Amino acid sequence: MDLDSLDGVRDGMLDALEAGPVCVRGDAVERVSTNALLILISAAETARRNHYEFQIEQPSAALFSAIERLGLKTQFSGMIKA
Repeated sequence: MDLDSLDGVRDGMLDALEAGPVCVRGDAVERVSTNALLILISAAETARRNHYEFQIEQPSAALFSAIERLGLKTQFSGMIKA
């Protein structure tokens, strides 16, 4: 996810979270911006408030690395499904 696509991804995520549970596949992630990680954290919180499940399935090494590098392991611990 790059900066040019953040708005579209955020809008699509919000639409999906209004409809039900969301599972994001992370196996193809090669790079991730801090803003993208913040969108995922926000999406998980929105899902929780709507009483839906939000998961990240098969996160890539690059995704794990970005999460760890930014000290966000706690925020992502409940949503990652390896």
